[in-house]
Amino acid sequence: MAGSPTARRRRLSIELKKLREKSALTCAQVGAALDWSGSKVNRMETGSGRVQPSDVDGLCRFYDTSDEMREFLKSLAREAKTRGWWQVHGTGVPEWFNIYIGLEQDASTFRQYQCELLPGLLQTAEYARELHTCGSHMTANDIDRAVRVRMERQAMLVRPDAPDAWFVVNEAALRHVIGDRSLMRDQLERVLESTRTPGVTLQILPFDCGSYPATGAFTVLGFPDQEDPDIVYRDGITDAVYLEGEHHVREYTRAFDGLRAAALSPQRSTKLVESILKEYAG
Repeated sequence: MAGSPTARRRRLSIELKKLREKSALTCAQVGAALDWSGSKVNRMETGSGRVQPSDVDGLCRFYDTSDEMREFLKSLAREAKTRGWWQVHGTGVPEWFNIYIGLEQDASTFRQYQCELLPGLLQTAEYARELHTCGSHMTANDIDRAVRVRMERQAMLVRPDAPDAWFVVNEAALRHVIGDRSLMRDQLERVLESTRTPGVTLQILPFDCGSYPATGAFTVLGFPDQEDPDIVYRDGITDAVYLEGEHHVREYTRAFDGLRAAALSPQRSTKLVESILKEYAG
């Protein structure tokens, strides 16, 4: 069973929707039978609101599930109400990003393309702070919290059950000076250090690679349980998009495979990072 509250909530939503569809009923029909609104049933299936274990119990009895299934889903509802470690940092982490961190913590595969900036999971605290400070309306305390969360997230790459993490990064991100050259030198050393971490693969998409799938930054997360489908994540300045449909996942996975094919091999990528690092050191 998935570990973070976000993943538990998502798994609960998936299971409740499957039970309703198996019964060939609409949300409105289920709601009417339980003296609820159809929108309440829909919210429970989309994870857009907190789900009470008592409501899950009522649904399971209505669907006539086994006692084991009912207790399993009720436990998901209870555990989904707990707070993740990242949520204690309050406004330093926007609500829409809280969702992503919860999913990221349970991923077994991690595929990310970055075209402008270096991946958050490979950033130094100084690089991350500079990004949060530039043009930001965040308070100094919130910036401290945001940087702390980003650094703590990186622990997922070295834990015993670390995901298989694969990054494709445009060469532009290596040459885009954030802060100053000294900061970038430390940052590229951190990138090189990351490539020596088991389970982490880095490929650089060089300027002279020719054509490649045209897309902005995105992440495809895969999960260990087959009941939890892959999800595509794209973020912006004030919100994020989560794409779970089979078509979306297939097309973004295809795009990532195209980017990997166009990029330098991991070995040649490391050499390019080392070459650019020498330029910053000069």
